[in-house]
Amino acid sequence: MTPLKLNADMGESFGPWVMGLDHEVMPYVDLANIACGFHASDPDVMRQIVRMAKEHGVSIGAHPAYPDLVGFGRRSMACSASEIENLMLYQLGALAGVCRAEGTQVSYVKPHGALYNDMARTPEIFTAVATAVKAFDPALPLMTLATRNTATIREQAEQHGITLWFEAFADRAYDNEGQLVARSRPGAVHHDPELIIDQARRIATGQPLIASDGSELVLQADTLCVHGDNAESIAAVRRIRDMLKTLESAS
Repeated sequence: MTPLKLNADMGESFGPWVMGLDHEVMPYVDLANIACGFHASDPDVMRQIVRMAKEHGVSIGAHPAYPDLVGFGRRSMACSASEIENLMLYQLGALAGVCRAEGTQVSYVKPHGALYNDMARTPEIFTAVATAVKAFDPALPLMTLATRNTATIREQAEQHGITLWFEAFADRAYDNEGQLVARSRPGAVHHDPELIIDQARRIATGQPLIASDGSELVLQADTLCVHGDNAESIAAVRRIRDMLKTLESAS
């Protein structure tokens, strides 16, 4: 069994406005998805989180988004393919510059919010994102959603010559195709720590989840996203890390 890497979205504060408990979750994750200024973050926050990730030996990923600070990047925008390619390159370059100043580097890319969802559903948007990643550094893996059937997006990635990392979520509900249930729907986000831990264990061991329609869903993932928004989330992250360590020791 390949160890499941933990990732978390970080650096999403902006000026005096603070979001997340990055300093508390950082010691427990393998991958830090750092916002690049378009949906959240600013140069000071970016550099602070890059330093923190380096201190804890955590790999740094770019977390680019549509230019939507007001909507936190969760709204689709009518950007052309060339605009998406350019906004990706702009944000990758910004984070790479901060990383270079701190003696580290960007190791992968995970688009944020609506751009992440649109990329997975629209071939033209995937092509724009993949083209930007390949132009910036073809060795960088691109993180995308693990669904029931990943054949199509695997073929797209192969055509563009980029590597995919498939991501699953411990605290989100799934539909029968393995898509995330929309946040606007009841039950879309899990809050029960026991449910979150159980879902993380099932994903890590290849056991089926129960989709929103009651069907069984198996997700093959490389990485598991965890959140650090409050004390309950931090406790769940610690327990997930302990659970993964136990599984690795037993394998």
